[in-house]
Amino acid sequence: MSRKEDVGTRNRQGRSDKALGHRLKRLRTETMKPAITHGESDEQPSVALELGWGRLLFAQTFESNEAIVKALNEEGPARRDIAFYIRDPHVLLSLAPQELFLDPSHTYRLDLATYRSSRRRSQGFFIRRLTSEADAEAVNAIYQSRSMVTVRPDFFWTNRDSRAIVYLVAEDDATGDIVGTVTGIDHRRVFHDPENGSSLWCLAVDPRCAHPGVGEMLVRRLAEHFKARGASFMDLSVMHDNEHAIRLYEKLGFHRVPVFAVKRKNPINEKLFTHPPAEYDRLNPYARIIVDEAHRRGVAVDITDAEGGFFRLSFGGRSIHCRESLSELTSAVAMSICDDKAVTRRVVERAGLKVPEQIDASSGAQAIEAFVKKHRRVVVKPARGEQGRGVAVGLESLADIEDAIEAAAAISSRVLLEECFEGEDLRLVVIDHRLVAAAVRRAPRIVGDGMSSVERLIGHLSRRRSAATGGESIVPVDEETRRCLAGQDLRLDSVPGEGEEVIVRKTANLHTGGSIHDVTEQVHPALVDAACRAARAIDIPVVGIDLMVRSPNRPEYVFIEANERPGLANHEPQPTAERFVDLLFPRTGLKSATQALG
Repeated sequence: MSRKEDVGTRNRQGRSDKALGHRLKRLRTETMKPAITHGESDEQPSVALELGWGRLLFAQTFESNEAIVKALNEEGPARRDIAFYIRDPHVLLSLAPQELFLDPSHTYRLDLATYRSSRRRSQGFFIRRLTSEADAEAVNAIYQSRSMVTVRPDFFWTNRDSRAIVYLVAEDDATGDIVGTVTGIDHRRVFHDPENGSSLWCLAVDPRCAHPGVGEMLVRRLAEHFKARGASFMDLSVMHDNEHAIRLYEKLGFHRVPVFAVKRKNPINEKLFTHPPAEYDRLNPYARIIVDEAHRRGVAVDITDAEGGFFRLSFGGRSIHCRESLSELTSAVAMSICDDKAVTRRVVERAGLKVPEQIDASSGAQAIEAFVKKHRRVVVKPARGEQGRGVAVGLESLADIEDAIEAAAAISSRVLLEECFEGEDLRLVVIDHRLVAAAVRRAPRIVGDGMSSVERLIGHLSRRRSAATGGESIVPVDEETRRCLAGQDLRLDSVPGEGEEVIVRKTANLHTGGSIHDVTEQVHPALVDAACRAARAIDIPVVGIDLMVRSPNRPEYVFIEANERPGLANHEPQPTAERFVDLLFPRTGLKSATQALG
């Protein structure tokens, strides 16, 4: 046990220490316990390692199954304790079948004595120890993007020098952004493990990361770290259906071992021990996030068409049919306004919003040529459509514009030309005429490694984006992609230099590979006001307002379009699903429950 851990343990036992600094005093709370706690038995102390998101209980150190049950029932609120290395899970579960469940995960083991390091080196990023509170905040942002339980940043920081816990991060060479993280546990340092083991936890890569191999390099670096310390093996727990992760681990030499984990039934773990409604697995992430929130509140869910994202929510005497975030509360008139981009533009312009100049593609060659001459760069898009299909941005030549008009005409019979506003693509989600989330959507980009072609790098990016979004986001290899590459003197078979960044599409839609970056806390009040005025003008209760802005914290903008069915799953950590269900069933929210109990 390190000196800091020893101080923490003595402090928990009630021994005062005037030498403790202000920071450690502040950490003396219900949710922030010392890193390692021990049971009362001197012969075989029961060990629970505090990791911020919950405790890791080493079951082999507990004197009985009853002691494990007791420890798991001491789990704090909004936390996820894990009892690992359970010897006889069937017996343990029989002691508390209503409180505990067997985690549906596989345990994999890497024998470090035979593990061989890879000659491959990381491209565009490097692995290092977590060293600052800024690192800790970045790690939490990745946890949030992966729907993992977050940790107080000061917990990371106070345990950065721990000999028992190892925090590694992957840092982007060019930007300095943290793009991945992994946590390792040295079992000898925790409880003098006679098997000389170690384990891997919380492997996560930013879904927006453009670099391939970040997860693999984090696992390898952690394995090399423990091998250098003399550990015999490194274990990990992975969900049984996480095929992508399992393929990676097996590729690195991990093999299955008969080791089990038990967790306590709580709202965080609910999806692991409850049976979801029929066809739940066929829902896309945008429907699933709402269904999950409804279940959490006790709202009944009937999935009426999983493939289309349709479901009915019922509570008390109220029943509302939804398609993802589009509900019966949105009128047909509001929906038709959003459906036609030219109509949307006129409605919001009358409400005082700034809109880009626009003409119909049917205006004739002379009018189009004059429009292009005036604005130099234009956007071509179908008057009706969604998810960025048929949209081409930043066109300058008449030949490219003609091709884009033809492509957009396949989506909608009417095609629009619009002046191109240079800046960032900002999506603002407005629910009940109040801003809930704001995010910058950035076009997909790849980073060269000096060896791979553009097409291969796009394939890597598409697989990562698809895995991170439940199959909703891929980068199409089409004429718009080729046109974007040609503007940078590149083709699909070109090989970008190491570290060279290449934008592969100019549109930033999630469905075509774009990435989303939360800016809710930074967005300028003028942009919030514009979005709320647009929602009121359309008279729509839930809407995604798209603006082109110079910067999220500046007031300059032009209105682009309104989406009557915005994807609520794209805006972690903002409570989009919560506010949506609040709108539909206000009596199920936390505030209403608190008032009822009071």
